[in-house]
Amino acid sequence: MEYRRLGKAGLKVSEFSFGAWVTFGKQVGEDDAESIMGYAYDNGINFFDNAEGYEQGNAERVMGEALKAHNWARDSYAVSSKVFFGGNGKGPMQVGLSAKHITDGCNDALKRFQLDYLDLYFCHRPDLDTPIEETVRAMHNLVTQGKIIYWGTSEWTSQQLTEAFAFARQNNMTPPTMEQPEYNMFRREKVESEFVPLYDLFGLGTTIWSPLASGILTGKYNDGIPEDSRMNLPGYEWLKARLTSDKGKAELAKVKELAALAGDLGLPLHHLALLWCNANPNVSTVILGASKLAQLKDNLTALDHKSKLTPEVMDKIEAILDNKPEGPRRYP
Repeated sequence: MEYRRLGKAGLKVSEFSFGAWVTFGKQVGEDDAESIMGYAYDNGINFFDNAEGYEQGNAERVMGEALKAHNWARDSYAVSSKVFFGGNGKGPMQVGLSAKHITDGCNDALKRFQLDYLDLYFCHRPDLDTPIEETVRAMHNLVTQGKIIYWGTSEWTSQQLTEAFAFARQNNMTPPTMEQPEYNMFRREKVESEFVPLYDLFGLGTTIWSPLASGILTGKYNDGIPEDSRMNLPGYEWLKARLTSDKGKAELAKVKELAALAGDLGLPLHHLALLWCNANPNVSTVILGASKLAQLKDNLTALDHKSKLTPEVMDKIEAILDNKPEGPRRYP
């Protein structure tokens, strides 16, 4: 396991990290969570990702119990939460990025985790009903109170991030450190184009999610949707709609070509997909998900084969994908 700086911050996170989305509090209970997180930690993972919106806070409770059971040194791992969708309810004060909900959401997450502070705290989505200035000030206040160390965003635009940075710097406040975008072979625009100026300008770090495109890049959907797929879980109908769309069908055709290339390299397709994400120097960490310990064990073995992604192999992948985004526009 290698460790990378979170953008320009001093914090170093494992190149593969572990997240609770879809699994904890739904498919994974406390005993399995303890086992999975223990294996992750023992194999070098030092960042665990979560959110108030994951199973209405239950994912945080499950992870908190696992952290309590392991009793690791607090300075040996980082844990995150995200605020926006609400954990305790969906009333007008219980969602969004108002100063009130950001503050209440942080306090609630700390209780569920049974922790004194969060290492990373994300604005889970942009809130068009709340001024960015209010959000920045609320996050800065949590930093000064010692309740969070770094704050960032998830699925914000470069314009929104730039506004947040500008307000923070003009008012001597803490700017965002990281963004959590979806990034995989089929979702490339933000990481490879839109955010490019921000890496050098602001030192933006990225903690990318869905490196396997919600399982599409495992190849398990090539012949249809299995009964036990997450796409058949209540609340995840949007995943099935994505797969069955015309665009999804075109992606599946490319998945079959990628699988053949991976086979030539002696790799399973999902290892190729994970290593491709990891090869991007602007990716601080690749968030893995797993509902079973065997899945995590398998995914971590991908790191043993990083040398197989030679420039020639990357060119072959590019030829199959044929979706490289244009770079950011530059004006004279």
